[in-house]
Amino acid sequence: MKRAASSMDTGPVSEMAIVDTFTKLIFGEDTHYTNRELMIIQAFRAVEKLVLFDSHREMGAYLRALGVAEMIDLVALVQDQLLLDLQALGSRGELDAGRGSALDRRVH
Repeated sequence: MKRAASSMDTGPVSEMAIVDTFTKLIFGEDTHYTNRELMIIQAFRAVEKLVLFDSHREMGAYLRALGVAEMIDLVALVQDQLLLDLQALGSRGELDAGRGSALDRRVH
């Protein structure tokens, strides 16, 4: 999860990045997804419970069946979810910063 989170450090995910990931799912490009694309797919699963346990191929079939307005709404929902995830990671990082590492907290 840390590697996936580090790819989010460049800021919020653009609508275009979400659309590109959806396009990859739609056309069944199942060979390799970047950490950023996997974060987008996870956010998609979080906002659309119908695809929660679907394979990438099944998610692509779901996306193909959507109308334009539904796709636009879904992109906005995924983008909002990613912002929430990024905020949660940031606040968790602030909490962990004051605690030090597990090695620092061990009893001497």
